Amino acid sequence: MTDEEVLAEFRAAGALLEGHFILSSGRRSANYLQCARVLMNPERAARLALATVQKMPRELRQEIDVVVSPAMGGIIIGHEIGRALGKDALFLERPEGVFELRRGFALQPGQKVLMVEDVVTTGLSSRQAIEAVAAAGGEVIAEAALVDRSAGEVELGVPFYPLVSINFPVYDADNLPPALAALEPEKPGSRKN
Repeated sequence: MTDEEVLAEFRAAGALLEGHFILSSGRRSANYLQCARVLMNPERAARLALATVQKMPRELRQEIDVVVSPAMGGIIIGHEIGRALGKDALFLERPEGVFELRRGFALQPGQKVLMVEDVVTTGLSSRQAIEAVAAAGGEVIAEAALVDRSAGEVELGVPFYPLVSINFPVYDADNLPPALAALEPEKPGSRKN
């Protein structure tokens, strides 16, 4: 799938939004990709997951034992990537602010994990999720995501395979362009902080 074909999927789902958005990182943007909306259609979610898997080297795909995703955003795409790989898909939650496996999920010592996110901007959630997997005994060998918003700058400590890389400008809250500052900000993501 080309970058334009991926963006066409977002447009078709009404998931490429324009306005003034507060990202999970706290930074601001005039554009937001609402992955939950693009993934609400199971056939579209399966297509995007398969395209993401196909971006990874075959040797890597063969090493993966299990897929793990951080809740909330990564659950659907993680599940679909698990399906495409023929692997179980677990998810992390942070009921007390720190990622952990719950609901009877567990990793075997040394189990090879593919971390899956919907959108990566600064990589903070991904790094925290990778640490949680290590604490649970697993080894994250790579990360996949639908969207890399970092302009290729994110460092996760493992190979990173986004389906599409998008370089929408992002701003600190105290350094907004006038046109963006004139709009009422929205926080469409799942994180409250």
